Amino acid sequence: MKIFQGITEIAGQMGIMAGEFKKEGHEVNSYNTFQSYLGYEEHLQYMEKEQIAQIADQLIDQHDLFHFHYAQSLRDDYTDLQRLKGSGKKAVMHHWGNDVRFHDMARVQNPYAYTGDSPPNEYIDYRLKQIGSVIEDAIVQDYEVYDYVKDYYKRVHVVPIAIDLSKIQQVKTTPKSVPLLVHAPTNPYFKGTVHVERAIKQLKETHSFRYQRIEHMNHEKAVELYKEADIILDQILCGSYGLLSVETMALGKPVVTFVRDDLLTKFTEVPPVVNANPHTIYETVKGLLDAPESWQEIGLRGREYVETYHDSKVVAEQIKKIYQTLPAL
Repeated sequence: MKIFQGITEIAGQMGIMAGEFKKEGHEVNSYNTFQSYLGYEEHLQYMEKEQIAQIADQLIDQHDLFHFHYAQSLRDDYTDLQRLKGSGKKAVMHHWGNDVRFHDMARVQNPYAYTGDSPPNEYIDYRLKQIGSVIEDAIVQDYEVYDYVKDYYKRVHVVPIAIDLSKIQQVKTTPKSVPLLVHAPTNPYFKGTVHVERAIKQLKETHSFRYQRIEHMNHEKAVELYKEADIILDQILCGSYGLLSVETMALGKPVVTFVRDDLLTKFTEVPPVVNANPHTIYETVKGLLDAPESWQEIGLRGREYVETYHDSKVVAEQIKKIYQTLPAL
C-alpha cells in the first residue's frame, strides 16, 4: 500500500506512524510544511504548501491512501478532495485539537480552556464541512477533541497519541533532597504557565526544590532534561493530557496535568496522572512534594499505562484496522 501523510506534523506523530508502517513493507511518504524548533525530522519530507499544491494531482495518482492531518489536505481550497472523490482511493482526516477547538464549545465543559491558537469558529466550521463532504472518517487523539468533529463525519475513531518506546526507557529515580520540577511549555498560554509558576513561587516559600522551565529546545535535548526531573508539570488548562505527559510517564515520572472529570471515565483506563487545574495546582504540587515516597509508584503506573495504550506498535495496529475499513471515495 502506498500511503500519503501530510501536511502538518504534530508532535512527531506522522514520523512515528510512517516508521511503523514502513516496517510492514508499506510505502509511506510524509510531507510536512511546518518547521519548528522541536526538530522532528525522521521519515518526513519538508516542502512549502505552494509546492505541494502544485504537485497535488501527481501525489493523488501515486498513492492509494491519504492520511491527512490538522484539517489540511493538499490544497488550501480543498479542490484536491474533489479530485479524490470518485477515484476509488481511501482517505481519513486526523484532527489534533487546535485545528477544530470551537471557542464557545470548549468553555461549555471547561472554564479554563485556552483557544487562542484556534481559528475563528466560522472558519473551523467551513473547513470541517469541506472535508466532511468528501471524507467520511476522522481520527482524534481523545474525547476532548471528539465532540468538536463528531457531527461532521460518519465515523470518528479515537486513537491515542503514539510514542516509540524503543527510544524511551524508564528511568529509575531516587528522590533527591532538593528535587527538580520541570515545566516545558511549547505555548505558555495554552499550557497555563502563569498558573504553574504562581504556584511554584508560593511553594518556594515553604519547600526546597529546583524549578526549570524548558523552552525553544530541540526535542531530543529536552527529553534528556526530562530524565533528570523528579516531577513534570504539564498543561493544566486543556482538559486532557498531551505528548509531554505521555513521554514523561514513559520515563517513569509523576506528571501533573488536567483531565476533565467528565472525560476520565471515557478512557479505557483512568490515566495515572496527578490531576490539577489552575485552582488546585498549588495544593496538588505541595502534596507531591510532601510525599516523595509516592513518586516511584506513580511513575511505575504511568510507564505501564503508556506501554498498554501509547506504544507506537499498539497505535499502529489501531490505525491499520481503520485503514482497512475506510470506504473507497
